[in-house]
Amino acid sequence: MQTHLRGRDLITTQEWTKDEIDTVLDVAFDLKRRRALGEPHPLLRDKVLAMLFFFSSTRTRASFEAGMAQLGGHAQFIESKTTQIAHGDTATEIGEILGRYNDGIAIRQVDWGVGNGYIRAVAEASRVPVLNMQCDWYHPFQILADLMTIIEKKGDPRGLTIDVSYAYASSYQKPLSVPQSLILLATRFGMNVRLTRPPEFRLMPEVVAEAEENARRSGGSFEILEDFDEGFRDADVVYAKSWGAMLTTTDEEESARIASRYSDWIADERRMALAADDAIYMHPLPADRNIEVTDGVLDGPRSAVFDQAENRLHVQKAVMALTM
Repeated sequence: MQTHLRGRDLITTQEWTKDEIDTVLDVAFDLKRRRALGEPHPLLRDKVLAMLFFFSSTRTRASFEAGMAQLGGHAQFIESKTTQIAHGDTATEIGEILGRYNDGIAIRQVDWGVGNGYIRAVAEASRVPVLNMQCDWYHPFQILADLMTIIEKKGDPRGLTIDVSYAYASSYQKPLSVPQSLILLATRFGMNVRLTRPPEFRLMPEVVAEAEENARRSGGSFEILEDFDEGFRDADVVYAKSWGAMLTTTDEEESARIASRYSDWIADERRMALAADDAIYMHPLPADRNIEVTDGVLDGPRSAVFDQAENRLHVQKAVMALTM
């Protein structure tokens, strides 16, 4: 248990030690237990979290607002397009000013080539912790919730095989941040990680290199596959979702055309039958139903998606309680 996290930013789990992440999980399980028992836990009474959104959300906004209320504080929703942020407030000004008004700043900015740099610039100027609600590189709270869910469903993650796979979606070209954060954290915890994707849907090479080094240090493994079915085979955890071809093209129409070649990359019952008998299916939601994943899998007995969504609340409360 680490006790020195007050004031720490969380932009990527790579910048926290495994002991520090274990502390987050310990606190998250405790807070989940206390909520289930109806025990009040106003650990952040009179504290205020600024939540700055450049990109719409459902689970992220709802879970952070609920979490701050349950911790006895207040979450301040700020939308970039309806404030002066759209008319010239710089990242430095946001960090300086919101850092003086509030006790923490949480930001969701997923614009390709912009988001991570913006969050880091705010953090540089802020006197309070800055929390990454998702950027173009990372989605740390989603992945902490994912790890918590894997532990709940499967026990010790060490030695488990997880298939982090691309799946086709027609809605929009989704960020790389979920698969990138997932391969980084899963390899930290000794999992055998398969990254399954078409050749055009690569992840950032520096992130892949970090995942390879994480696996070497933890005793897990990391491999890249380009066969959708093979990724499922004997996997303990199937995490199949869409992301964009940003490293191949930044043109959204071209990316969509490339993606259409892989419209058969759908997580369906036949594919899930290739996985281990007790395998679970995971997805951060929202999913393109019957395009990215079938209703039968998403709503079926192997699906852990609603537990994942709930666990966002608990890990976020844990990090806020530890850092703010």
